[in-house]
Formats: sequence, C-alpha cells, structure tokens
Amino acid sequence: MEISSKENTHFFSNNTISPVDRSSFKSGSSASKEKQSCCGGIKIFLGALSFVYFAKALSGSYLKSTITQIERRFDIPSSLVGVIDGSFEIGNLLIIILVSYFGAKLHRPRIIGAGCLIMSAGTFLIAMPQFFMGRYRYERFPSTINSTVSLSPCLQDKSQTPLSALEKSQAKINAGCEKEAGSSMWIYVFLGNLLRGIGETPIQPLGIAYIDDYAVEENAALYIGCVQTVAIIGPIFGFLLGSLCAKLYVDIGFVDLDSVSISPKDVQWVGAWWLGYLIAGVISILAGIPFWFLPRHLPRPQGRKDSSTSSEHSKFIIEESKDQGTSSWQRARLAEMAKGKALDLFGNPVYILYLCASIIQFNSLIGMVTYKPKYIEQQYGQTSSKTNFVIGLINIPAVAFGIFSGGLIMKRFGVGVVGAAKLSLASSFLGYLLLLSLFAMGCGNSEVAGLTVPYHGAKPMSDHEQALFSECNSGCSCSRNDWDPICGEDGVTYVSPCLAGCRASNGTGKNTVFFNCSCVGASESSQSSSAVVGPCQKGKECPKMFLYFLVVSVITSYTLSVGGTPGYILLLRCITPHLKSFALGIYTLAIRVLAGIPAPVYFGVAIDTTCLKWGSKRCGGRGACRLYDSRALRYVYLGLTLVLGTVSIFFSVAVLWVLRKRSPPQDEILSANGDRGTCGTKSRKDHFINSDQLIQSTYWPEKETRL
Repeated sequence: MEISSKENTHFFSNNTISPVDRSSFKSGSSASKEKQSCCGGIKIFLGALSFVYFAKALSGSYLKSTITQIERRFDIPSSLVGVIDGSFEIGNLLIIILVSYFGAKLHRPRIIGAGCLIMSAGTFLIAMPQFFMGRYRYERFPSTINSTVSLSPCLQDKSQTPLSALEKSQAKINAGCEKEAGSSMWIYVFLGNLLRGIGETPIQPLGIAYIDDYAVEENAALYIGCVQTVAIIGPIFGFLLGSLCAKLYVDIGFVDLDSVSISPKDVQWVGAWWLGYLIAGVISILAGIPFWFLPRHLPRPQGRKDSSTSSEHSKFIIEESKDQGTSSWQRARLAEMAKGKALDLFGNPVYILYLCASIIQFNSLIGMVTYKPKYIEQQYGQTSSKTNFVIGLINIPAVAFGIFSGGLIMKRFGVGVVGAAKLSLASSFLGYLLLLSLFAMGCGNSEVAGLTVPYHGAKPMSDHEQALFSECNSGCSCSRNDWDPICGEDGVTYVSPCLAGCRASNGTGKNTVFFNCSCVGASESSQSSSAVVGPCQKGKECPKMFLYFLVVSVITSYTLSVGGTPGYILLLRCITPHLKSFALGIYTLAIRVLAGIPAPVYFGVAIDTTCLKWGSKRCGGRGACRLYDSRALRYVYLGLTLVLGTVSIFFSVAVLWVLRKRSPPQDEILSANGDRGTCGTKSRKDHFINSDQLIQSTYWPEKETRL
C-alpha cells in the first residue's frame, strides 16, 4: 500500500547542503540581481516540483482504482493483489538510506529528474503484460459455433456437439495452457510498482529541502503549501482516469467490441486498466524534464545567509566536510551519541504511545482504502467505473477539506498540545463511531441458485459445490467450475446455462436468450422457462443503501482527516529539538514497514475467506473470486477496520493521559504556536528553527488516498 513520503521530508532534509556564501561584499545592484535570479529560479523549481507531485499522486491513486481490474485480468486472489500494492513501500525502503546519505551531496534537481524517469519506467512496466498475455478470455457459453450449428447448454449427449467443434475447442484450451503454464505475468506488475516506489523516494525530501534552502524565509511556508495542495488534486484526477478507463473494454482496439458478450456490470468485466498507466507514465516523463535543466545551487537569499535558522544537519555536513580525517575515537563518540539519542527517544512515553497509535490506525486506514473500491462493487453491485468516479469526486475532496479544517481549528482557537491530543482523539472516536453505522447499510446476498438460495423446490445444502447440482439439472453434463451467470425469469441468477438446465438458445453475444430451462421456476405451471445473459440485479433496497453509504462515508472521511494535523503536530512538539530528525525517521520507517506493507496483504487474506464461488484458470487451479458472501464481506471488511481503529483509540487515550499527568494545568492553554509544549521546555528560538517542519506537518501523510 502506498504511503506518502511526507514523513520522509524530515528524515532526508537533514542532509541538505547549504551553499557557502563566498562573496561577503556586494554592491546594491548586484544584490538586487541576485534576488531576482533567486526568486525566478525558485519559482521555476516550485512549478516543476508541483507538477511532479501531481504526477506521482495521480499514478499512485490510479493504482488503487485498478485493484479489482488487475485481480480479474491476472486471475489472482485479493491477498496477492495486496502483495502487489505493498511493493511500492518495499521500493521506497530499498533506497531510503542511499537517498538519505548521497541525496544532499549530489545534484538534487537531477536526482529528482532521474527519479521521475524511474517512476515512469515502472508505470510503463505495469502496463506491459497486456501486450504479451494475448486477448482476455472470459467464461461464456458459445451460443453458436458457426452460423448453422447451434449448441444446447445442457449437453445430455455429447454427440449433440459436432466432433470437429469439440476438438477445436480442446485444442485452443491446450494451446492456452502451454502459454500460461510457465507465466506469472502479475510479477511484472509487482516489479513495476516496486520501480515506482524507488523512483518516488527522492522527490519529496529533496524537493522540499531545496525549497527550504533557497526560498525567501517568509515565502517558504507558502511555497510548500502550494506543492501540497497540488498533491491533493492528483488523486482526484487519478480516480477519474480510473473511472474512464474502467468503462472501456480491456482489449479495445484489438477485438470487435460487438462480439463482447459481457457488460461493465458483470464480475468478469475488465476495463482498459493498462491505458491509464501509459498516460500516467507519459505525464511522469514530462514532469521530470525541467529538472535536468535546473542548477545544482541557486543564489541564497540575503536574509538567509549565515542565518541561524539553517538546518542543524546542514551545518553538521559542512563541518564534517572540513574534517575528513575523523579519528576512530571520534567515530566511537558519534556512535555513543547515536545510542544515547535512541535511548532518550524510546524513553519518551508520549512518543512511543503515539507511534503505536499511528501504526495501528494506518493499518486500519490503508487496508480500508485499498479494498474500498472492491467493497463498493461487491456490496452494492456498482460498476468499477462508477465506484472510482464516486471516490475521486466526493471522498477525496472531503479529505482535503478535513485536513484544511484541522489546521484552521488549531490556528483559530490557539489549541495547545494537550488540546491537539484531545482534538486528534475526538476525531478518531467520532470517525470510527460513524463507521460503525455502516454495518446497517449493506445489501443482502444476490440470489444465486445453489450458492445463496436453493434451487426451486430443493432443500438447502451446506456444501456449496454439491449444492450447484440438483434434480432439475441431473441429466446435464455440467461443470461446477464454470462461471457464466444467467438471469432467470424468476429473478434468480444461475451459475451457468447448463446448471440452469437450459436446453435451447437463440441469438448471439449479449442478446442470447436461453429456453426450456428446467431449473428456472417462475411458476409451478411454467412449461417453458427462459433466461438471459448476465446476473440479475441486486435487491431493490441496494440503490437507497448505496446513497446512505456515500453520505456516511464522506462525513467519516472528513471527520478522520480533521485529526490528522493536530496529531502530527503533537508528535513534533513532544520531541526535543535535537531528537526531532531521528524521531521522524523512525516514525516513517515504522509506518512503512509495519503498516504500508502488511495491511493490504492480511486485509486481502481476510476478504478471500468470504468468497462463495472461485473462478477456475484455463489450465486448472483457483482463479479470482466470482461471488462473495455480502454479509460476511461487510463484517470482515468493516469489522477488521473498526477493531484496529478501536485499539488505536486506546493508545490515543493513553497519550492524553500521560500528557495531562506530565504537564502543569497552565500548559494546557498554551497556544500551539507558544513558547513551550507540554512535553518539555524550549526557547522561542528553538521553536522557530523548526517552524518549517510544523508547516509541512499540516499535510497529513497522503490521506487523500487513504479514505
């Protein structure tokens, strides 16, 4: 699951090299020219960085929108899709140390440009399997072999089928098996997303550090705010692009669309998922071009030269470069200092408790958001296109507004550190309380004969596979592995025309109608029951429940987002200045390793347990799930989210309790912009030095793709 590298900003920015001021005496005109050059250069960099933020946010959110499409196209379970989603975080972790050490010592704009190229290469690689896998094959009854021979779905005697037709069909299956036996094309998607993670790693930390180094001090906050605003817009376009591509058939441009017998409402439908990745890859390339022409250093603004607000680690690196011959005892001393920092940090109960709360909450949010499109599709019978459209146009703006509201409340009411802890706790509590109401806003199972309802006149059976067979289709040569749903005139979905006992068909493709279906029980006196291609619609209450779900989901997204900014500022204020960089690095690493990677996997495993009917691969073996138990899916998906959220709330309560216990009463009313926090006393100067970090923290880690 892709977590924003917002937290990495602080982890990496400490290695920024500040250019040395070599000209102490300049004329007025020279200083004016330098100022104009600085402003012009930083604004060009700002525009380029904003476009890169848009590109990476678009591609990341587009991946989320294609989760179900990838699952169906590669015939893999949800748990494996979770592994693919978590590969982005793995890519980030692979080079996090290299970027941290070498990033500030090299040409930062060009490193960002190289990252964009790697990111685009990974995006293109994700789309490549589409051009090597052949055409998409879905399970459908061949209504006609040719214009003169018609097949009966219920093959009472296989001699009814022309021998040549059977031989040709078997030959095609065998050929397909030979091609598929040695291929696992989803690995290319995994590797492509891994490359995306590698390419994205240097963009945010080096970009923000570059702005911080060369922007006029009073403009730095505005520039960073502009970049983060564009980052919120990216996911909106990503999900809208996913909505557009999901409407198009996967093999558009390669097959005759009139011959396609499934619609976007069918669970076997796969949209043109690959097309969006090609578009996102091109955008990433364009976004990286300007960085190859930007200078390594810009003239430093007059007000920032020899400023005491320079990064503490920037000064450290410069001093380190002056003394390359560090002796062994000095290195040992540095190691002891690092060990002392670790002991001091992990001895801070507020930091440890907040870290635990964040890890568990991000597990909840990442898992929920990764499979939210799948949940909407399966629970409410919506198409992938409509699902992505709703998430992109309604949920993400609500999250952006919530982030803004949280920062506004902090500033408007002068909320102190204890107040920030209370606001964060209240936001989480109300958000998960609203989420609890979604248990009552679900749809019942689709009526599928033999799976969710018994055949007409048959007794219910606990074994789903055996329940597919009944007296009404006992004379047919049917396979339990097929998934070719048809809708009977009795309003019940049947797994295949054969299992419905249909003995005749008329028409081709989407217009095929089946007749004389012995299992379709419209009425006792019905002698000629019919069915049409495709599953029946869900119950009449589903559209209404879907509207209720949307309303509660938007309010929940907003409520949870309000607490993001206060919570992150609470983290920053409860760490002493000399531990801040180390603490944020540990925080970033813990979130990625303990939440970003595992959450999509175990959420996927849990969702797989609710499957009622698995698809079958052409060469045997279990494919993607075709039908879920709606009630079990609702309890597993929402229940796992709520359990994790509840545990995180308990940790948040512990954070508040420790804060109130350690701080005097008067500290609770201190402003978040005051001289000291509740976790320690520090001077206004120290607080001012870290003001840029507080400004950056108002953007809670890419939560626009979380809800």
